[in-house]
Amino acid sequence: MPNPYLLLINGPNLNRLGVRKPDTYGTRTLQDVVDLVRETAQGYGVEVLDKQSNHEGELIDFLQQHGPEALGIIINPGAFGHYAYALRDCLEDIDRPTIEVHISNVHKREAFRHQLVLADVVQGQVVGLGTDGYRYAAIALCQLNP
Repeated sequence: MPNPYLLLINGPNLNRLGVRKPDTYGTRTLQDVVDLVRETAQGYGVEVLDKQSNHEGELIDFLQQHGPEALGIIINPGAFGHYAYALRDCLEDIDRPTIEVHISNVHKREAFRHQLVLADVVQGQVVGLGTDGYRYAAIALCQLNP
């Protein structure tokens, strides 16, 4: 297991980045996002372990396995961000610096997207800045742990 490292977590449908609603989510693929975060973290001597899943339990298992030793967590929970209380409880239990990322500005979208259940257990959120939000999250977490 690499050390030090960040976790990069992507929830449901994010495997479809670059194809799904490019007007909303842009044209970068999930692999482009992973590469962006790795390149950013590498500048700080930090590695990245990434996981994408459409299944909440898989993300929780990954977080429980790798989260306690991580320098921090970048998570785009996708739709899980609006209702996944088990994921929220997992992040609370792991208690690592976490930044929630949403590619689009969820507050300008449908009303159900305005509720973000992870908000009270994450250190911060990056919302509406496209996939560059992942880079900003990586910088912030790496700078917390010089």
